[in-house]
Amino acid sequence: MAGAIASRMSFSSLKRKQPKTFTVRIATMDAEMEFSCEVLDHDVPTEEPKTFHFLAKFYPENAEEELVQEITQHLFFLQVKKQILDEKIFCPPEASVLLASYAVQAKYGDYDPNVHKRGFLAQEELLPKRVINLYQMTPEMWEERITAWYAEHRGRARDEAEMEYLKIAQDLEMYGVNYFAIRNKKGTELLLGVDALGLHIYDPDNRLTPKISFPWNEIRNISYSDKEFTIKPLDKKIDVFKFNSSKLRVNKLILQLCIGNHDLFMRRRKADSLEVQQMKAQAREEKARKQMERQCLAREKQMREEAERTRDELERRLMQLKEEATMANEALMRSEETADLLAEKAQITEEEAKLLAQKAAEAEQEMQRIKATAIRTEEEKRLMEQKVLEAEMLALKMAEESERRAKEADQLKQDLQEARESERRAKQKLLEITSKSSYTQSMNSSTTALPTDLPSYNLISDSLSFDFKDTDMKRLSMEIEKEKVEYMERSKHLQEQLNELKTEIEALKLKERETALDILHNENSSRGNSKHNTIKKLTLQSTKSRVAFFEEL
Repeated sequence: MAGAIASRMSFSSLKRKQPKTFTVRIATMDAEMEFSCEVLDHDVPTEEPKTFHFLAKFYPENAEEELVQEITQHLFFLQVKKQILDEKIFCPPEASVLLASYAVQAKYGDYDPNVHKRGFLAQEELLPKRVINLYQMTPEMWEERITAWYAEHRGRARDEAEMEYLKIAQDLEMYGVNYFAIRNKKGTELLLGVDALGLHIYDPDNRLTPKISFPWNEIRNISYSDKEFTIKPLDKKIDVFKFNSSKLRVNKLILQLCIGNHDLFMRRRKADSLEVQQMKAQAREEKARKQMERQCLAREKQMREEAERTRDELERRLMQLKEEATMANEALMRSEETADLLAEKAQITEEEAKLLAQKAAEAEQEMQRIKATAIRTEEEKRLMEQKVLEAEMLALKMAEESERRAKEADQLKQDLQEARESERRAKQKLLEITSKSSYTQSMNSSTTALPTDLPSYNLISDSLSFDFKDTDMKRLSMEIEKEKVEYMERSKHLQEQLNELKTEIEALKLKERETALDILHNENSSRGNSKHNTIKKLTLQSTKSRVAFFEEL
């Protein structure tokens, strides 16, 4: 694919003009290039600035193997993405959602719910309009399903997400196919499809499933005369088959595409040239270096996150200890207030007991004075006896009250002793919490300081050896087998996800808005037909029978 980036420009005339020189500026991911070009045979619009579209003329058969340089991969990804969105390549709805999720991963990086909030894809063009119109779904519903898959792509770099996009897109039926209107000998209108695998004949109403296919390795010669195009099969015993196109210019374009695709088809099946080997080796080194950098960044990020989690945990623990200390201080203050109140109450009770004792003594003195006083009359004596009895009863009550007050004073003294003991325990706990707090602060200050001298990794890329021994071949075979198993597992999981999404949104489909390609794709899916197995079935037929079938169409 290196070197396959070419320019396609549509102009209105082919008359020979004087050369016009333009300065072209191309902005890429890493740099900006500027060069001059001359346009010889085309009318160039006079408005400024002039827009040139640089597109890949020949599509890779296997994007992962053939797109060596990252810039080539990125530009080809943008081209295929635009063709899918412009509906030049048919893509089923469930695959469109999956491709959109990889496009979002390539643009925004890993999903972060704090950053990528609802509505962050509102201005993005991610799905073909045909898919959007086919279902009764709001933009928010589409965004929800795209984001669900986008979150699963965490950890993929931009180039990895773009490659996953291309690996899915290259299995679409219309990927890399250039269609041309032709007629066979009988005048039947057909479509000729030229792609990386060979030549395909389509019904004009069905661009998904070819009726006949001719792989490049079965074609010996291609030529045209005026509007008639001639293809000679590899088997010389089989007659050539011919078709007519509408214009001579179309034949030139068909011939260019056939020659280029045939050359690339045969080149892919040979050993790589030294230049390509060097490019792939450099690409592997660059990929390994970036992978190492990503691993270092991931480790550093993990260490930073762990340090931040430890710091947050220590801060939380410190806040908890501060709250416990505050509660202990409050409890201590309450204990001190309770002890003061109990002491004051005990003093009051003790004074009341003394006062009662004094009153009891005064009553006793009054009783003695009354007894000592002589009352001469019986009435006075009786009254005096009654007063003496009342005084005795009062003295008895006073004595009982004095005894009760004394017991209450003893109880208050005991409560005061317990309060002081509780105060002593509260002070001891406060001292323990204070010592823990100081230890936690020291731990926090020593932990939150992140290491500045992280381990560095240098990737040595002085030379590469290609001296494969038997053990190397066995190891390589095992790695290839392992990758094959992993790929099959991923493909199975991917197919399950696609089927699940298709079932989920099927109830929201508007059947009356289905296009002819939608209906054809559904029929192919129900039969279990795909791009590759359809071509494989067609090529199993003999070349002679295919040529005869083409003539009879």
